[in-house]
Amino acid sequence: MVHFVGAGPGAVDLITVRGLALLKEADVIVYAGSLVNPELLKAAKEGCKIYNSAYMNLEEVIHVMEEAERMGLMTVRLHTGDPAIYGAIREQMDELEKREIAYDVCPGVSSLFGAAASLGVEYTLPEVSQSVIISRAEGKTPVPRKENLRELASHQATMILFLSSSLAKKVKKELIEGGYREDTPVAVVYKATWPEEKILRTTLQYLPEEMEKEKITKTALIIVGQVLGDTYAKSKLYDSCFTTEFRKGKEV
Repeated sequence: MVHFVGAGPGAVDLITVRGLALLKEADVIVYAGSLVNPELLKAAKEGCKIYNSAYMNLEEVIHVMEEAERMGLMTVRLHTGDPAIYGAIREQMDELEKREIAYDVCPGVSSLFGAAASLGVEYTLPEVSQSVIISRAEGKTPVPRKENLRELASHQATMILFLSSSLAKKVKKELIEGGYREDTPVAVVYKATWPEEKILRTTLQYLPEEMEKEKITKTALIIVGQVLGDTYAKSKLYDSCFTTEFRKGKEV
């Protein structure tokens, strides 16, 4: 059996209870070494074989899983954050299905939520933004044309960009051309929830210069939108005049 496990955003105590239990039980661990906090590997039992996938290609990762299965061993494939977000797990699962190797997925806390906690923000604020766009700038790996940042910017929703820290100039240019104002608030969270976490607050206009000044070129999220500002409407859910399934609103 292969268990895909979300390691969480970085802090060792933000892995799920289920994920930690699987980690402790594993005979083989294949972890994303460039992103997963290595402190988590201390939970591995004695004799567990550990592989760093940063030095492996897809075929090598699958070979390790296949060999473990042949020997009757349990494998944990440890991904950063939640494996459903830029985890490249679909291709792994497809290969396991071809080989009739059973697998499941244990969700994890994505860094986008770790960043929100560190910033003390809510991504969805009434009358500001009720949608969150999770995307990335186009670099060496292309994105579908209809999903380029210029197109996505037209929605003016909260935008969270992964894998874009080295492309700050491109992010600024495309988002402004797409409709965001230059003074739109931006936050950059480097290594969210890690001990070395760094937070940068600026505006879209000054994003490239500020990131260059702080030497942030990787392992960071770029959050864009008016939810980072101070203006919003209060939720109807807790409005004393608003009737819900559980309580009757007061008459004004």
